[in-house]
Amino acid sequence: MTHPRYRPPSYDVAAAVAHLRASHERMAGLIDIVGPCALTVHNAQPFQALAQSIVYQQLNGNAAATILGRVIDIYAPKPFPTPEDLLATDDARLRAAGLSRGKLLAMKSLSQHAIDGIVPSRAEALRMPSEELIERLTQVRGIGRWTVEMFLIFGLGRPDVWPVLDFGVRKGLGMTFRKRAMPTPKQAIPFARKFSPWSSVAAWYFWRACEVEPEKLGVRPKAKKKPAPKPKPETSAKTRSR
Repeated sequence: MTHPRYRPPSYDVAAAVAHLRASHERMAGLIDIVGPCALTVHNAQPFQALAQSIVYQQLNGNAAATILGRVIDIYAPKPFPTPEDLLATDDARLRAAGLSRGKLLAMKSLSQHAIDGIVPSRAEALRMPSEELIERLTQVRGIGRWTVEMFLIFGLGRPDVWPVLDFGVRKGLGMTFRKRAMPTPKQAIPFARKFSPWSSVAAWYFWRACEVEPEKLGVRPKAKKKPAPKPKPETSAKTRSR
């Protein structure tokens, strides 16, 4: 199975980190703990990147990689199937490779939308505004805003994507800014003003924050609840009268 080549993004990561460091002292503290930004992007075509995302949804990495490998093996020696290949393949054969019924339907939907021109080429995607891409690609069954935002960050190298639907981003944000509870997507939205135009790099740091010991970020461990006292045995009325 071939993998897209990963490389540093084309934008100025050092400028992004300097901006984020200046945005808030707690952001600067997180950057000091995590170290240099190691975000990388790939050169995959939108169709290939989204097809892989569909396979990986709600699965651990090893299981998803195994299923994806089985699907790609159907079309060997091609490195990856075309939309036409997937539409022409019998459903039972794709199900036998490990695709659930929902993912099979999503892959077929993606293929048809690619043939219809809804899924753009990489060259076209690079020229399109992020919101326009999100609007177009979420027409595909099984593709939501979060999936497209991950493609914008890691596939197209967009520097200012703020994926508030991502659990890890909100968890890391809450840890860094010492929130009592993990922010909701709505509560996380205003933070984009601090991080723009480098929200993608901020998101990368919040993912890393989830790997840091909470104490290093100044997060106090939750106090263990004291066990409820054992109820005293009831005293009979005869005993109480003594």
